[in-house]
Amino acid sequence: MSQSIKPSAAQPAPEKIEFWTMSLKPKFIPYFQNLVRKYETQNPGIKLEWVDFPWDILQLKLITAIAAGTPPSLVNLSVPWAEEFARDGLIEPVDALIGDRSVYTKGALADMSFRGHLYGFPHYSNVNVIAYNSKILAAAGLQRAPRNMDEILAYARQIAARTGKAGYAPALGKIDGFLLQQGLPLIRDGKAVFNSPDHVALIQKLADTYKANGFLKDKLFAEDNFPAVVDAYLGGRLGMMVSAPTALKRIQADSKEIYAATGVFPAPVGPTGIGDGGWMFNFAVPKGVRPQALPAIARFAQFLTNDENQLEFAKIANVMPTTVRALADPHFLQIAADAGATEKALAVAAGSMENSRSLYVAGIDDYDELRRFLVKAVEAGMTGKKDIRQALDEAVLIWNKKLAKQR
Repeated sequence: MSQSIKPSAAQPAPEKIEFWTMSLKPKFIPYFQNLVRKYETQNPGIKLEWVDFPWDILQLKLITAIAAGTPPSLVNLSVPWAEEFARDGLIEPVDALIGDRSVYTKGALADMSFRGHLYGFPHYSNVNVIAYNSKILAAAGLQRAPRNMDEILAYARQIAARTGKAGYAPALGKIDGFLLQQGLPLIRDGKAVFNSPDHVALIQKLADTYKANGFLKDKLFAEDNFPAVVDAYLGGRLGMMVSAPTALKRIQADSKEIYAATGVFPAPVGPTGIGDGGWMFNFAVPKGVRPQALPAIARFAQFLTNDENQLEFAKIANVMPTTVRALADPHFLQIAADAGATEKALAVAAGSMENSRSLYVAGIDDYDELRRFLVKAVEAGMTGKKDIRQALDEAVLIWNKKLAKQR
């Protein structure tokens, strides 16, 4: 006897979520493979696709995909890139998607807030600490943490006077961030304003410290002086090294003697209340994503940036998470009595992350060229080649000619 077979109902196609990251292969392949496997297991109706691009081509790939109507569901961006894409209408506000904002630090949320809207899910960032050579500071008669930039500069001069060594190595090739962290804007109402009396006064303080040999002069005005700073600290020629906690691993690996003598202070916040050294990455939703897919994308973005996953990523990448609970994890805060400088630096940084912000100048074409004019002006003023006010006035004129063309 024949028996009819009733056809089964067709299974709906899984929802595809494609997310892009920036320069995370090959190191993070196991991390993302495990993350994808876990999420797909918990969410059978979702199919994830992870794509990683080198940082220098990701923006072009994203613009091309948006223009073609095939954007990814989520894309990994720095804060300046996110601000630029938001300004151009190429990423979407996520105010209605992000859920419980209190999961993330206030600094991380502020970083991703442009023109009254939130434009991304915070992922990871960093903040600087002050690693110091305890033998050099003791010889200079210094014990407590400096409370502001004036005290850092005073420490640098005292270290030089009493030990003959450099005290501090600011990243003056990135003087724009230095000024912003100290509450001194570069542009106001579309015009350069870094020749104000307050700007001149700060550069004068830097010049005084330079003349007193308080600064490490190796590559002081280079765009990246960090390798020179690390070498000087390893060589016992530098009292204080301002850096992210990751730098302490290099000291630990390369010099047991210097590492054993290293202590950690928090880096003081500027007058703005912003911590030094923040540079956050986030996941944004590109323009052109299907509205029907947004709830599923939001759930995955929250999973991608939740406490557990941020903590695991931070441990692998030696960065700082941007969720409050991950920063309170024992990995950061339970410091053993015999802990080294690396562990102490993590605890100090975790305590400073609420104030971590990405400092940058937005919306300016050819900005790197303009910054070089500013750096040259600061160098000329600090080294005595020009009067400080004159050097800054000349740079302001150059900036304003360029800015006038962009208005």
